[in-house]
Amino acid sequence: MSKRTIVIDAMGGDYAPQAPVEGALLCLEKYPDLSIVLTGKEDAINKILSGKTYDKERLTIVNTTEVVENEEKSPVQAIRTKKDSSLVVGLRMVKDKKADGMISAGNTGSVMAGATFLVGRIKGVFRPALSVELPTGKNPTLVLDLGANMDCKPQYLVQFAQMASIYYHKLHGIENPTVALLNVGVEPTKGNQLAKEAYQALSECKTINFKGNAEAREIFEGNYNIVVTDGFAGNVMLKTTEGVASYIFTSLKKEIKSSFAAKLGALLMLKSLKKMKNSLDPRRVGGSALLGINGAVIKAHGNSRQDSFVSAMDQCLTFINNQVIGDISDALEK
Repeated sequence: MSKRTIVIDAMGGDYAPQAPVEGALLCLEKYPDLSIVLTGKEDAINKILSGKTYDKERLTIVNTTEVVENEEKSPVQAIRTKKDSSLVVGLRMVKDKKADGMISAGNTGSVMAGATFLVGRIKGVFRPALSVELPTGKNPTLVLDLGANMDCKPQYLVQFAQMASIYYHKLHGIENPTVALLNVGVEPTKGNQLAKEAYQALSECKTINFKGNAEAREIFEGNYNIVVTDGFAGNVMLKTTEGVASYIFTSLKKEIKSSFAAKLGALLMLKSLKKMKNSLDPRRVGGSALLGINGAVIKAHGNSRQDSFVSAMDQCLTFINNQVIGDISDALEK
């Protein structure tokens, strides 16, 4: 792997700065050629680093005095006014080519707004999109948009599919990955006006392998490599999925504790249960790649722990090393 410098927003996320800082140390252990810049309050960061062993030549702290909070009323306003925040300073480093990419578990709206206004969009991109891979019984399904664009036009969804097709090919080596449109039914006439118009536009696009509509329950069957939708429906789908997964494991845990026989059965299935739980844990996905941004920006899950930042780093480096931005740019120029 080429030497890379990645910024981690030390003040972003529910467990900041502890999780981002400790996650950075795990990343340094895994990648010997990696350098990390932690942006955030230096005193708080040094307090966590105190007594820990790490390569000080590969870890730099850039002190900042402000924090973009999760409860910001206006993400755009926060980016404009909090110029010395850990998020803004980190994104500017990506913009100025002082870093190859950035990871933040901070406010989703602020990360997207900051990436769009500070790092900028790839030439020709209408709107950047949040994407995430969901587990299936086959290849994972890449879903986008997950909340960056609540109101979309048909051409946005077509471009989401084009960018996602390039990204999916880079991740998994699959030529012409299949694309579906999230809808309430499989028939072309189903859905609201956006769905109907998007279906037509996707059908006419020659650069993607469009297979038609997909209902939400089909996503986890793995019949489609990519599913596109507007940010509102995508966000609702993702959070519903997380909630259902949480409910299943909470209920399962309760039932296991209900009897000796259940406990014995669970003991025999322990490895399988852990594997299943890990596959559904959103923190292990790493994060959402911001497709369409002219820089590698990964939005980690808000409740990311330190190991989640390793997964996010894996994703960030894969994105950079596979030259996803260059390929998207080339495709949009054709």
